[in-house]
Amino acid sequence: MSPAARVQAPLLPDQKPGKAEKRASVSGAVFNVSTTIIGAGIMSIPATLKVIGVIPAFLLILIIAWLAEISVGILLRYTHSGDSTTYAGVMGESFGRVGSIAVQICVLITNLGCLIVYLIIIGDVLSGNKPEGSVHLGVLQEWFGIHWWNSRVFALLFIVVFVMLPLVLYRRVESLRYSSAVAVLLAVVFVGICSVMAISALLNGKTKTPKLLPELDNHTSFFDLFTAVPVIVTAFTFHFNVHPIGCELGKPSDMITATRISMVLCALIYFSIGLFGYLLFGDSIMADILVNFDQSSSSSALGSLLNDIVRLSYAFHLMLVFPLINFSLRTNIDELLFSKKRHSLEKDTNRFVYLTIILLAFSYLAAITIPDIWYFFQFLGSTSAVCLAFIFPGVIVLRYSFFSNKAYLYSSARKNFITVKSDLIFFAQVHRLLLSNVIISFITL
Repeated sequence: MSPAARVQAPLLPDQKPGKAEKRASVSGAVFNVSTTIIGAGIMSIPATLKVIGVIPAFLLILIIAWLAEISVGILLRYTHSGDSTTYAGVMGESFGRVGSIAVQICVLITNLGCLIVYLIIIGDVLSGNKPEGSVHLGVLQEWFGIHWWNSRVFALLFIVVFVMLPLVLYRRVESLRYSSAVAVLLAVVFVGICSVMAISALLNGKTKTPKLLPELDNHTSFFDLFTAVPVIVTAFTFHFNVHPIGCELGKPSDMITATRISMVLCALIYFSIGLFGYLLFGDSIMADILVNFDQSSSSSALGSLLNDIVRLSYAFHLMLVFPLINFSLRTNIDELLFSKKRHSLEKDTNRFVYLTIILLAFSYLAAITIPDIWYFFQFLGSTSAVCLAFIFPGVIVLRYSFFSNKAYLYSSARKNFITVKSDLIFFAQVHRLLLSNVIISFITL
């Protein structure tokens, strides 16, 4: 470079006064993180208390929340020490293209499964379902009767076009802070109504004494105790939204503060809904607690009103969670398919709109085609969620801090914990399958 060129080169990029990008607030980040965490996983938390007991469930919620907060700190630390601003970029710096693709595939499996399941649950609440021949009427059908316009196809189409589409067209995650605040409020309303119903049942002597510790009997084996772990792990998996939310904050410490506040809030909500839901329904609690509210229809007008409020509040909560999950899914798919594009996704209007509409249309078609994918989603979500929440942050630490005893021991212990947990879950499924075959053979004889 010539001396003249060096003189003419600006020391700082040109910036117009008043055009500085507005930074997100910590409160908005708290609402966005909390909304991302509190998704479909809250429905299965009461069932975990039935399996492992109240005390172990409380300790497990605290431990997994603490590990999730530490793994977020690891991601932020290695993000700001390098040049990447995404989860896939951090893995790409550590393990090359293979690492970034692994993260993008896990995010694709987890988030797309979440979006489809959210729409299925919303469809069940509004238009009902017929699982295994039993009729489950939705709120619209109970209010207005069964008509073509309140069927699953048309009810979900209305929700997708007039509720989901305007929210998913926002290009900044900070723009969703108000809808996220409403979603957290709806989750609190959901927990509040459950607690009131549980306390009322407790005062009237209609509840059973909850199990404080697990009880092994003919229905619960030792290996079944470990099947509750993936449910809580999936419930605390929000790592795919750490970078979109954190990049809009001014400092990395702000994101850590927002994460800690969200962990405390969500752990409190999870344990509250687990305890009160377990007190309300006892050992008859289902994997989907909304099914219990439908089955426990009260003869009184107040009881029916509370049941409808609980179901609708949760459905509206999922509607507001949907755009946050879609945000990180859309970003990761864009990085996977259009990594060589000059302009970013938010600046390329055509690519942004096309990708948004395709994802929304695919989720809608899958939701009206597949009536129930709960167990399928639970398997895929637990597998990919464990990778996003624990395994990938652990291997990043091992990659850069192999000779640091503290980081090495922590990562090794956490990887061993996940490995042992996965092995125990596998043996639990094998044990259950073998036991079923033995019982079938005995009956046949």
